[in-house]
Amino acid sequence: MAEMSMNKAIHAAFRRDLGRFIDALGRFPAGNRQRAEQLATAWANFDDQLMRHHEGEHDIAWPALEKVGVSHDLLKQMDAEHDTMAAALAATRTAMTTLHRSASAEDAAAALTAMQELQRVTVQHLEHEEAEIEPVYLAKKDAPEMKAMGREFAKVGPVQGGTFFAWALDGAAPDESAAITGTVPKPVLTVITGVFGRSYRKSVAPVWRS
Repeated sequence: MAEMSMNKAIHAAFRRDLGRFIDALGRFPAGNRQRAEQLATAWANFDDQLMRHHEGEHDIAWPALEKVGVSHDLLKQMDAEHDTMAAALAATRTAMTTLHRSASAEDAAAALTAMQELQRVTVQHLEHEEAEIEPVYLAKKDAPEMKAMGREFAKVGPVQGGTFFAWALDGAAPDESAAITGTVPKPVLTVITGVFGRSYRKSVAPVWRS
């Protein structure tokens, strides 16, 4: 398996979910309020994960990366791309809220258009970030600054952590799973995902099996 950072594996989870939403919205059964409710539940998780990821990059990852040699100008570009994504995320949030209320074919089509734009700007950013920063994550993974960054990201409650791992591993390829779980002791991961990831498995994962 090709080595990848946990960051790149998380990006893969965003790509998966965007593809899932586009597929689901493209075949949304007009008037089906149960399906609208399911998609709203999945969207709430995706929205939260994406916001937390980019806020964490700005607050935790960027300072650490600058310490190991990534230019401040490049990180400013990344933040500008985050702003573009935030605007698309807000537009999609509005469209998904409207669909949740109406379950109409017209609003499903509008949500699909918004989701496709969110996918476009998100994938564009992820590809840029991976091209510029993924080599740094791999080359500097044992640097004290990177170790400290990892400890900061790990400072989350068990419910948030369990939901994150259950979501990130849902549909992950073997190399992505290895990158996500590689720094977490297996007994700890088993408890976190088994107990605190239960809500995701019950409420969100089934959305993509429907």
